[in-house]
Amino acid sequence: MRGESSPDPVARFRDERWTAGVIGLGYVGLPLAVAASEAGLDVMGFDIAEERVAALSGGSSHVGDVSDGELRGALDRGTMFTADPAMLSKADAIFIAVPSPLGRNRQPDTSFIEAAAEIVSAVARPGQLISLESTTYPGTTDEIILPALEAAGLALDEDVFVCFSPERVDPGNTLRTADIPKVVGGVSSLSGEVAAAAYGRFVTSVHVVSTARAAELTKLLENTYRAVNIALVNELAQISHAFDVDVWEVIDAAATKPFGYQAFYPGPGVGGHCIPLDPQYLAWRAKEKHIATRFVDLAENINLQMPAWVVDRIQDELNQRGQPVRGTRILLVGMAYKRNIADDRESPSSEVMRRLADLSAELGLLDPHVAPERLARHGHEVVTAVEAGDWSMAVVLTDHDDLDYAAIAAAVPVVFDTRGTYRRRGLDRDNVVVL
Repeated sequence: MRGESSPDPVARFRDERWTAGVIGLGYVGLPLAVAASEAGLDVMGFDIAEERVAALSGGSSHVGDVSDGELRGALDRGTMFTADPAMLSKADAIFIAVPSPLGRNRQPDTSFIEAAAEIVSAVARPGQLISLESTTYPGTTDEIILPALEAAGLALDEDVFVCFSPERVDPGNTLRTADIPKVVGGVSSLSGEVAAAAYGRFVTSVHVVSTARAAELTKLLENTYRAVNIALVNELAQISHAFDVDVWEVIDAAATKPFGYQAFYPGPGVGGHCIPLDPQYLAWRAKEKHIATRFVDLAENINLQMPAWVVDRIQDELNQRGQPVRGTRILLVGMAYKRNIADDRESPSSEVMRRLADLSAELGLLDPHVAPERLARHGHEVVTAVEAGDWSMAVVLTDHDDLDYAAIAAAVPVVFDTRGTYRRRGLDRDNVVVL
């Protein structure tokens, strides 16, 4: 920190200018780094991918929520990006925003967090705040981050302050990082106070909970809530189809109730970095404590089998028209895991694609957001325009706003809409079949 620092760590992070170090410059870390820069803090961003660091240093953003202009603004204010972890020793607070995926057996993979803890233990110095933002199970901060620092000879609250603050990033959402309330939980009470002061410098609202474990569990609750409710409406979609009822009409009608109901919507499955993964962190940790997670497990089963049900529906629609799946040209519209973003990782569209390919359908992939080279890696035709007569069916899997759905319905004999896209836009077409 610049000049003479206050002996009070809360006051130092609240009032003085300090340097924020960010480990992991992905969809969480980069927006955080830019938000800190915009708030007037010095920023040091670290990533192990040298090509990513070079691109960022040159003003090219790979994250949809950070424009090149915003990135260049941060660079102009002195933000630095590096692949050298030793540079993090200059930071007064280090924010860890690394991936926390699932392993091959859908168990938590904390290897990235553990690697970040090793980096931090090598560069940490007295007076620093260390904050873990990566989604994880309750106890990770206490069991991985803190011991790494203690092994480096640093004492909690005497030398370093340690907390957990769950990332809250919604790719494609217009909310900026600075405007999303931050939950903070310290490994100790003082660490929580220091963390709240630090985050208060670049976000508008900070909510402090009693422990890091409470903060870790808060994140899991947020996304498990979504997973369970999405599973509910995915199951309702299957029930509605069996009763020849439009599930979208039912959801819209229920949403008129001004209390006790929040609308969730069905689709071909769940995707992204949070909803398919986070509930499994909760379930795994709960099972270690011999607690059954029946809701979580059931929700996962329902959501995981939705792509198979969608493919069954596609087969049924084609059979009714006297067409087999084998050899039929089917256009898949939208490969990203959610609308208006370019990220196709963990997308349920990919599972639908794989299952149709196994049935020998001839597939085309249309997505204006996902890079053509990423689409091409699947080995299917990459489509940029829909011409009449090219396809026997179109399947809307991701409802990007900038697609001409009326033109798609005009060019294709039947459209299977898994997202309620045509209803939401008021595009009534006789050849559109809903989920």
